[in-house]
Amino acid sequence: MAMGKTPGSSDDEGDSAGFAEINITPLTDVMLVLLIIFMVTSTVITQQGPGGGTKTGLKVNLPKGGSADVTARTTDISVAVLADGRFVLAGNVVAEAELKQAFDKAKEQNPDTVVIVQADEGVSHGTVVQVMELAKQAGLGQLAIGVREGN
Repeated sequence: MAMGKTPGSSDDEGDSAGFAEINITPLTDVMLVLLIIFMVTSTVITQQGPGGGTKTGLKVNLPKGGSADVTARTTDISVAVLADGRFVLAGNVVAEAELKQAFDKAKEQNPDTVVIVQADEGVSHGTVVQVMELAKQAGLGQLAIGVREGN
C-alpha cells in the first residue's frame, strides 16, 4: 500500500486505497461523555441557585395564586419557610438572627433588593409576617410572596 497517496490517483502498483476513511467513534464517545457531564451539572446548579436566588432546591408546597408578577433577579433574596416553621436561605436552614444578618447585608449591597417569601401552605400566618417584619426592620421594603400558578 502506498502511503500518502490521494484516493483516485494512479500508481504503478494499482493500489488506490489510501486514507479515505476517518474514524469518528472516539469523537462521538467524548461528545457523549461531555453531554452527560453538562446535563448533570446543570441540574445541580439549577437546584442550588445563585447565592440567595429563588431556587433553593427544597420542596415547598406553595399555595395557589395568580400568575407571577415578580421576576426574580440575582440580587433578590428568597426565604423559604418550611411546614415546621424553620427558615431556609440559599439552601441552608438558618436561625432568625442569621436571617436578620442576611437582610442587613443585602440592604448594604443593594437597597432595592426584593425579599421573596416562599412559605409552605401549612405555615401559620404569623411566621410569614415575622419574616416580613425582619426584612422591614433591615430596611428592605420590597416584599413578595411566592405562589404557584393556580388554574
